[in-house]
Amino acid sequence: MAARKDIDGSESVPAFYGKELRWQRERAGLTLQETVEGSFYGVSYLSEIERAQRRMPLDLARHVDRVLRTDGFFERCCEDARKARQGAHASYFAPVAESETRARTIEGWANAVIPGLLQTEAYAQATVYATHPLELPEQVEAKVRQRMERSRLFEAPQRPEYWVILHESLLRHTMLPPAGMAEQLDLIATPARRRRIVPQVLPWNGAVSLLGMLPVTLMEFDDQPPVVYTEGPYHGQLIDDPALVRQYAKAYDRLRAAALSSEASLAMIESTAEELRNGNHAD
Repeated sequence: MAARKDIDGSESVPAFYGKELRWQRERAGLTLQETVEGSFYGVSYLSEIERAQRRMPLDLARHVDRVLRTDGFFERCCEDARKARQGAHASYFAPVAESETRARTIEGWANAVIPGLLQTEAYAQATVYATHPLELPEQVEAKVRQRMERSRLFEAPQRPEYWVILHESLLRHTMLPPAGMAEQLDLIATPARRRRIVPQVLPWNGAVSLLGMLPVTLMEFDDQPPVVYTEGPYHGQLIDDPALVRQYAKAYDRLRAAALSSEASLAMIESTAEELRNGNHAD
């Protein structure tokens, strides 16, 4: 059995919340299984809340208050913990960033901007200013910093398997000056060479289904059903309906079949980066 890990409640609001949850549960003499019994959630879900790795849903907070007889404490405070976990992320995206850390596989399709998990700091800053031109510098910095922290996912020993399909236009779109775009493409090519990610490029003339009209992320987990996330510039939707997830997965497979092989895609990414560095790139 793995050693029980102490929780430092001073680290953050979610850590304090999780530590109090564990203390109240153990004070009541209940196991994780006994605490979640009668709810729609599993033992691992509650354990991750105690360790500040997952947010507390409102319905589970109410269930915990009933079981532990905590007079509504966890219901009253779960919103504070949720906001603290959200940080600079948009409210609709915070659950997605949280899910990335638990995913076994992540598959993405990008047609408008390079996905946040693969962005350089300069590219991330440019995308934030493109959608929020009046943001204060400190607000932009906070958003960029959180985006950079997400990219550390691939440094973890248990990193997810990550596949991403990029429309060819993203390689040639002048979001940054040529040198900056070359650096951005290098950031994709380097982990691909190390077999940490698998990028594919959908050519300009590649067959595009209706899925091609919006960016999509599919995630699979060890302990929960798969989900799909779609978004626009100012909104996002996390989908967990099994029938819809299957439809999105099939559409994604069709896009993958139309894309270049991973080897040909990597060669295109690297050659485009070289063209940008040498000033031979044409829009």
